[in-house]
Formats: sequence, C-alpha cells, structure tokens
Amino acid sequence: MTDEEAAAPGPGAPGLRERKKQRMYQAVSEAAIALFLEKGFEKVPVAEVAAAADISKPTLFRYFPTKEDLVLHRFADHQDEAARVVTARPAKRTPLDALQRHFLDGLERQDPVTGLCDHPAVLAFHRLLYGTPSLVARLYEYQDRSEHSLAEALGGAPLPARLAAGQIIAVQRILAMENWRRIDAGESADAVWPDAAAAANRAFGQLRSGLTPYA
Repeated sequence: MTDEEAAAPGPGAPGLRERKKQRMYQAVSEAAIALFLEKGFEKVPVAEVAAAADISKPTLFRYFPTKEDLVLHRFADHQDEAARVVTARPAKRTPLDALQRHFLDGLERQDPVTGLCDHPAVLAFHRLLYGTPSLVARLYEYQDRSEHSLAEALGGAPLPARLAAGQIIAVQRILAMENWRRIDAGESADAVWPDAAAAANRAFGQLRSGLTPYA
C-alpha cells in the first residue's frame, strides 16, 4: 500500500479539500477565541483575528460571515445533533427515549454542551459566551436551526413536529443553563451530576406527558 493510499479517507469520509477546510475553520476559530479570552470580545477587531490566523480579512469573512461565528463555530457540529440522534435511534426506541439517553450520556461524560463541565478552559469559554450579549443572540439562531432539523427528523405534520422540536430543544437548553449556573457559582461537576441527571429525567418525563406521539 502506498503512502497516498494509506492516507486516503475511507468510504463516506471527507476528502482532502474538505479536511483542509475543516482544519482552517478550527485554526481560525481557536485563534479568535484565544484573543477574545485574553482581551474581551468587543475589544478585538476582526483584522487582529485575521492577522493572528495569518489570513486576510476577506478570506476570514469567507469562512465566518460574522464575528460571532468565530466563537460559535464550536457549536456548529451540534446544530443537527438532536436530529442525528433521532434518525440513528434503534427501531424500537422512541425519539424521546433516544434523546433522553443521549443527554444523560452527555452528563456522564461531562460534555460541555450539557453545561456540566468544570474544566477551566470550558468555564472560561462559557463565561465569554454567556457574558457577551451579541454571542447569546447569535446562539439563539443556532438553536433555531436545531429546532428545524429536529422537526424534520421527527416527521409528521410540519406544525406539530416543529412545536415538539421547540419544546425538546428548550428543555435541553434550560437543563444545560441550570447546570452551567451551578458550575459557574463554584460547584464541581461531580457534585452537580446527581441533581442534573434527576432534573433531566423529570424534564423528559414532562415532555412525554405532553408529546405522546413521540413518546
């Protein structure tokens, strides 16, 4: 086998151009976040980010349409996460069961998306995110896309599916924010975990009582 063959992606994997593009996204985003954490989001011009990433400002905007997207790129893979969970669930598992299990698994892993993560770098990032109004506003746009993709995965009539998706995404957001609030107040992730898991189970139980077609 040649080196080129060994390095070639497997079936379904992104090609070389796509992998280079993904690495560019990652490198520019990480450079921007480092500057924002050091100086504050509002105090760092986009030109400084471009210089730190060794690209031109027009090139940066081709990758990131807004300054806020430089930060929220970390959430890009999560926009259709709930939809992927529903689509990939076993045939006998309901959408709500699959989403509940996925959220509980995230709590056990202390996935930052669940809010239950006390790693210093994650804490710093969340303080940047939730302490910057324009980033919070942009985050809601990402969540709106999550609702749309989840509604499509749930299927059925468009309006009921969208209403269900909105409730599910809202529950996950509220649970994550409550976990983050306690972590930010100084509690450890291990200490918060039992309450976080219990709250998630209660919340999904409430969803089942109102979303019987998906339960």
